Amino acid sequence: MLLIFAPNMGRKRLFLIFLFALVMVAIPLSSGAQCAMCKQAAETSMKSDPHSMARSLNSGILYLMAVPYLLIAFIFRRQLFSLLKRVSGRFSAKGAR
Repeated sequence: MLLIFAPNMGRKRLFLIFLFALVMVAIPLSSGAQCAMCKQAAETSMKSDPHSMARSLNSGILYLMAVPYLLIAFIFRRQLFSLLKRVSGRFSAKGAR
């Protein structure tokens, strides 16, 4: 983090970092209107037919929510397994005392 804001950094790089931060902040603001429209469509279809689009929309949201966690777990699987081995070793050593 200290390397990003070094005092001898060029103006162009500082401008690019500022522009990137501005874009990342502005994107959620422009896409916020879609949430109300999806919610209204899901509520309307759920009232008319419980097995319609609303159920599929909920399944899609759960799928989109789970994929990043599965990707992170797959990428860091070696570290996760070694951490689990260390943690289980600590608990078994405490129980033996």
